[in-house]
Amino acid sequence: MPTKEVCCPVEVTLKIIGGRWKVLIIHRLLNGTMRFNELQRSLTGITHRTLSRQLREMEMHQLIVRNNFNEIPPRVEYSLSPLGHSLKTILLSMDEWGRKYSAVAK
Repeated sequence: MPTKEVCCPVEVTLKIIGGRWKVLIIHRLLNGTMRFNELQRSLTGITHRTLSRQLREMEMHQLIVRNNFNEIPPRVEYSLSPLGHSLKTILLSMDEWGRKYSAVAK
């Protein structure tokens, strides 16, 4: 099956950060490095499996950096890459827009 050609920059953006969780994960990581369980606790309703999948996809798209520490017990931390940080302005605008129009969503 041929892959669909992406022709619109907005479509490219949605392909990379679309879905329910990725933008929220990026938003949390804007505040700094977090461990897996910290992220999961901060995202109400996300399952372990879903968070793992989202983080893997985001790492593949170079939005986040996964740092493995050679320790016992194992420790893994996630942080935004420069590409992930480049979304800050967009997310802050989304935050502002959401605050302004939150009544519409109720």
